[in-house]
Amino acid sequence: MDEQNEKLLQQFFSEAAQQTIEDNGFTERVMNQLPPMRVKRFTRIWTACCILIAAILFTLFHGWELLLVQMEVFMRTTIAEPPQINPVMAVFVLISLMMIGVYEVLNYERVIR
Repeated sequence: MDEQNEKLLQQFFSEAAQQTIEDNGFTERVMNQLPPMRVKRFTRIWTACCILIAAILFTLFHGWELLLVQMEVFMRTTIAEPPQINPVMAVFVLISLMMIGVYEVLNYERVIR
């Protein structure tokens, strides 16, 4: 069923992509009125500044120590009480989410270019 739907969608969009709609140069005029792509440079600078500020704050507030204390508390409480969530799975999920976030940021940068 999914393959059939996929084929129908591909056929529909391939036919739609071949159509041209005469707009008397409207699209070209609109594209020429858009501002230049200076936003790309600004977003990269903004991202770098935010990462730098986060790293500085992480260092100033002894982030590694806070993380280690929280992990120790987490491990002690999971030993004392049976956990409902597997800590390994929780770490795996967090790492996966971080990887997805990094991928999305990199992909967004490619789309902007």
